[in-house]
Amino acid sequence: MTVNAGARLDRLPLSPFHRRVLSLIGVGMFFDGFDVYVAATVLGATLKTGFSTLTQNATFVSVTFLGMMVGSFLTGFLGDRYGRRYTYQTNLVIFGLASVAAAFAPSMTVLIVLRGIMGLGLGAELVAGFATLTEFLPPQARGKWMGILSVSVVTSLPVSALASTLIVPRLAPPIGWRVMFVLAGLGGLGVWYLRKSLPESPRWLESIGRTKEAEAILQSIEEEVAREHGELPPPILSKPAPMTRTAAALLNPVLLPRMIVGIVTLIVANTLIYGFVTWLPTFFVHQGRSVASSFLYSFIMSAGAPVGSCMGMLTADSWGRKPSIIGASAMTILVGTFYPFIQNPILLLAAGFLLVAPIYVQVTLLFAIYVPELFPTDVRMRATGICNTFGRGATMITPYLVVRLLRSSGIGGVLGLMVGLLIVQILVVFFLGVEPKKRRLEEMEEASPDALEPSKSRP
Repeated sequence: MTVNAGARLDRLPLSPFHRRVLSLIGVGMFFDGFDVYVAATVLGATLKTGFSTLTQNATFVSVTFLGMMVGSFLTGFLGDRYGRRYTYQTNLVIFGLASVAAAFAPSMTVLIVLRGIMGLGLGAELVAGFATLTEFLPPQARGKWMGILSVSVVTSLPVSALASTLIVPRLAPPIGWRVMFVLAGLGGLGVWYLRKSLPESPRWLESIGRTKEAEAILQSIEEEVAREHGELPPPILSKPAPMTRTAAALLNPVLLPRMIVGIVTLIVANTLIYGFVTWLPTFFVHQGRSVASSFLYSFIMSAGAPVGSCMGMLTADSWGRKPSIIGASAMTILVGTFYPFIQNPILLLAAGFLLVAPIYVQVTLLFAIYVPELFPTDVRMRATGICNTFGRGATMITPYLVVRLLRSSGIGGVLGLMVGLLIVQILVVFFLGVEPKKRRLEEMEEASPDALEPSKSRP
């Protein structure tokens, strides 16, 4: 039995069904991002109050990456084996419960251990959420809607910074940062309950031979959309998807270059976020500013995150993925080269905003849009999980590099590391990257890189 899940999903007009899937995945990933980004303000507060040392803060961040690395790897294989729905529900429970427990940590050592457990769920959510939504969206809107999902995730950065600015300094030092973990954990657990209504991906069900289940879910979706839009257009049928592949297929001539692109770009994106953005409060505290002013500086600069994410959302389908990634990388290099030399506080904030914005153009394009598109359905979560594993694993050493560079060369040394990685990213994307702009996922599965270059005749 051939279900043609991809063709039938791709012909559906955008409807309340798509908005419901986007909302439930987006809210869960918002709290996932909130829990990740809350580390920036928590570490600034714990350092200032003596609950932690600079070295312990580096260990906290590194352990977070270890948990996220393991979570990314496991969820890739679990998601392709047991389904998208199973994985995105399991990871919410893990990081939700661990985050609430972290609020009661009696020492930094206990907090570090709990952070590692949180990391398992945090890493899994990133892989499962983006891969799942990718499989429900039609090609003409995939870039924009995946960008919207990324905006919801990165909005958690300024929201966590604002919440920390309003909450942490106003409460007793041992309490303020603990409240932040409670907010993140309870939010995640609430979304876990709401997400029970999300369907499994018909694309995935068909890819593993569970065609009756895929057909039942597709009929339910089609009936719901037809009630809103009337008679549906006929699907553009494609050849049946190949039998489920093993992980070794990721090394074939078509998928290996994509794996290289995915690994390199996610290493760079992770380093930009966790080697610079999340360290902003610590940088400012280290320079002698108060916790309150450090949080305020970080909040203003972090407003560049949703702005950059919106820019990535808008350029993905108009400019294309590759030009947007390369352009944002070049802009980051340009601003990053003169940022360390700015002394005026107002200019520092303006430049910081202009530095954070193109970083999050890349975050949106790479995490949310580009990397999940590169791989066939039956190995999509394994491939993206492995790429994320390398990204998280490489940045496990980033906190220690940041501390060393901060002590020896100041923030200029940290930005020098970022610029070097961005140059590598530009070269890899330019020479090995493919362009999935407005292409059907099934159309891309076995195509050569040359066949994936955007056609001038294609709308």
